[in-house]
Amino acid sequence: MTALTLHPDRLFPAEPTTRDIARRLYAEIAGLPIISPHGHTDPAWFDENRPFEDAASLLIIPDHYVFRMLFSQGVKLEDLGVPRVDGGQTEQDHRAIWRRFAENYYLFRGTPSRMWLDWVFAEMFGMTEILSAENADRYYDAIGAALATDAFRPRALFERFNIEAIATTESALDPLDHHRSIAASGWQGRVITTYRPDAVVDPDYEGFADNVDRLGEITGEDVATWSGYLDAHRNRRAYFREVGGATASDHGHPTATTADLSPADAEKLYAKIRSGDFSAAEAELFRGQMLTEMARMSIEDGMVLQIHPGAHRNHNDLVMRAFGRDKGADIPTQTDYVTALQPLLGRYGSDPKLSVVIFTLDEDSYSRELAPLAGHYPALKLGPPWWFHDSPEGMRRFRERATETAGFYNTVGFNDDTRAFLSIPARHDVARRMDCAFLARLVAEHRLPEDEAHEVAHALTYDLVRKAYKL
Repeated sequence: MTALTLHPDRLFPAEPTTRDIARRLYAEIAGLPIISPHGHTDPAWFDENRPFEDAASLLIIPDHYVFRMLFSQGVKLEDLGVPRVDGGQTEQDHRAIWRRFAENYYLFRGTPSRMWLDWVFAEMFGMTEILSAENADRYYDAIGAALATDAFRPRALFERFNIEAIATTESALDPLDHHRSIAASGWQGRVITTYRPDAVVDPDYEGFADNVDRLGEITGEDVATWSGYLDAHRNRRAYFREVGGATASDHGHPTATTADLSPADAEKLYAKIRSGDFSAAEAELFRGQMLTEMARMSIEDGMVLQIHPGAHRNHNDLVMRAFGRDKGADIPTQTDYVTALQPLLGRYGSDPKLSVVIFTLDEDSYSRELAPLAGHYPALKLGPPWWFHDSPEGMRRFRERATETAGFYNTVGFNDDTRAFLSIPARHDVARRMDCAFLARLVAEHRLPEDEAHEVAHALTYDLVRKAYKL
């Protein structure tokens, strides 16, 4: 069996002088607290603090990074225990699911998922051999035994990971009961929410009309009118701040389109959307107008506006019908930012009270569009490499393409954007190592003094994320 080892110089430059610089930089920031300002961990974990069940339910069934790779090689989602929309039969034997995963673990060679999983297996569970079909049962039993102990309950892991703050993401319609309970429990872990209004902003979202009606019911606002609909959002944003400690909203639109309609035209468009008789172009215009409205609300209430565009969501219709949203079938699309963001930035981009964090799945836009935009507009900051580019090479390309135009201080540090709780420290460690590797090259090439590189490393790891997300 192949030994599982985590080399202390992993991801550092191979050239000795540059590697030594990276080591010195990393030593100063490796132990800094983790701030996770955007992600999808379940607040129920921290509220109820129940033990995780087993290796399959924790590491495979909920993680689309894992099962999308297996699905691409012909493994059925039913055989991995992924729940069906219709409640139909899926594999219930979690040991069998784990064995199937172990048999196919070689598929993850060279991927960031493999790096994160190996970290979890070695650091969290003390495994010394790479996962395979031969040791699958030993892995499963060892992980199960660890998860049954108090040291592996969610709150204990939160503290073990040295997490200073973590933000979950909830629908605008969520009552935030778990956040309320966490706050009342006396536990000191900081778990806040993020306002995600897609279900009541996107006319193409399933159940949109009913969702908007529900928004009106829970806020007491008249959502039949444009002004009442906007007031419902203001009401709900205030609730998210008060009950869940929210400092940001998040918007997963298919494009970066924004709009700046007159109040009269916006009211007419809303009436058209409410009628249900609208075109694709009108739906896109409405989403764009709502981003500008959310920017206006952010100026009013101080919440950070995050925009996550550029994904063709649920590209596989068969998987969507059988298993629902977020099952690994989202595909990056080419995205225009210069033209698309101009209405919002033209109206509010120079306002010092606004903070917009923009993400991209279109790497070609870094140097051509996003870095120049962030290097000019005071309101705009660049989010870190996200999703398909949350990887060593993605992080390297981001720094190479964005730094010369936007600098370091128009970025917002790192966020892990994950549902896989145990991978959070591994993901942050990868980002810290890659930033130190990039900075070490600048120092070795006499482009940056080493004392300044230490300051930048600290900023990228800790300072910028606290400032950007007002934490």
